[in-house]
Amino acid sequence: MTASRRLTVAVAALVLACAPPTPEPPNIVLILADDLGFGHLGSFGQSLIRTPHLDRLAAEGRRFTGFYSGSTVCAPARSVLMTGLHTGHTPVRANYGGVSLAEEDVTLAEVLKSAGYATGIFGKWGLGDHGTPGVPWAQGFDEFVGYLNQVHAHFYYPEFLWDNDERLELADNANGSRASYSHDVIVERGLDFVRRHADERFFLYLPFTIPHTELLVPEESMTEYAGSFPEPTPYPGDGHYAAQAEPRTAFAAMVTRMDRDVGRLMALLAELDLDDETLVLFASDNGGQAGWGVDLEFFAGNAPFRGSKMNLYEGGIRVPAIARWPGVIPPGTTSDHLWAFWDLLPTLADVADAVAPAEIDGRSMAALLGVGDAAPTHDYLYWEYGGTTGVTNLRQAVRMGAWKGVRTGPEDAWELYDLVVDTAESRDLAAERPDIVETIAALARDARTEPRPVPEALQTFRYVGQRP
Repeated sequence: MTASRRLTVAVAALVLACAPPTPEPPNIVLILADDLGFGHLGSFGQSLIRTPHLDRLAAEGRRFTGFYSGSTVCAPARSVLMTGLHTGHTPVRANYGGVSLAEEDVTLAEVLKSAGYATGIFGKWGLGDHGTPGVPWAQGFDEFVGYLNQVHAHFYYPEFLWDNDERLELADNANGSRASYSHDVIVERGLDFVRRHADERFFLYLPFTIPHTELLVPEESMTEYAGSFPEPTPYPGDGHYAAQAEPRTAFAAMVTRMDRDVGRLMALLAELDLDDETLVLFASDNGGQAGWGVDLEFFAGNAPFRGSKMNLYEGGIRVPAIARWPGVIPPGTTSDHLWAFWDLLPTLADVADAVAPAEIDGRSMAALLGVGDAAPTHDYLYWEYGGTTGVTNLRQAVRMGAWKGVRTGPEDAWELYDLVVDTAESRDLAAERPDIVETIAALARDARTEPRPVPEALQTFRYVGQRP
């Protein structure tokens, strides 16, 4: 062996010796808030709502400022997260209550279960009602307590939840009583899952319903914010969501109650000596909601972005995200890398030493979580919303590097924004850069396939327990 060859081998050996070892597959906890905006957490700029436990999670882990939801509304976002397919391909693209995953769809839970993980979901599912093949216990989850249907999940004092395929009766909520707060039931079952599976690898999915309206929370949480905000406009109720005399107080109290329970979970992981072997991720299912009593502007909930839930401007799809894994993710760090819900399946598969399906849109971003080398970049990111069968009311968005294209309807012109210099999407550059518009329009055409047909009965679907 030549001297130069010996030097090369020695250097390579030194690099390998100094490289951090690949960590053992961790427990995985994925917490998903409902309608929490980019600016609703203290660690993302909030000054009026207290979120100390989530802020600590960010301080001890990594914030992601370039992370996107899979959609601007509930069910499609969750379908993207579970399948690794963006909304041009994911099975559930409509927000109707009965649209379901199919038996052949492969979910994140199935991928992790195949790698030996115990799997539990506690909260809001939205991807298959009772009697469909999309129920969580048929899609890779060992345990489920919560809401199957997102309309049912609008109510915090329901008369029942689902415990796998059995009704979990909340008898003390009968006839309009408010005794068992559903969020509290969900949290307790999630904590119990951790205790029972502390000696094996587990995947805990906590898709909370907070802070989605309706604006209701137990009195002790309201008391924490008593007198903190002016309340000029009580919410009168609308026959669906309940009235709320102090909507700002209720909203802040709901977020802080959720934060409190994240703190309880983190304390339990420490108590069980699971801290260092658990990856905890937190995000929101879409941007913050405006209306129905929620004062998005007062709390600057989607700051600094334009728009809100139900549209494809940044405020509807850019969401706060945090990851913590002691000893693997450097604490107090921030990443602006662009990634999205459809990347979570392959990313967590990599982290768990599992095998992701080949035909998905997501790419593994495990390097962002401290596993592997540099994270890849997407050529573009794609969203659509509003298409049921065909392109009815179809709205689309494409992000390609710094460029963001938005089309608000199938007959509307594309708008174009440079997000590097115009985060607020305030200056439409479409007329100045028709070449970029043409490229984005072509990507949008190529990025989608026709959705599965939505049965006519589901196009006006009303959950049986919905208020009249």
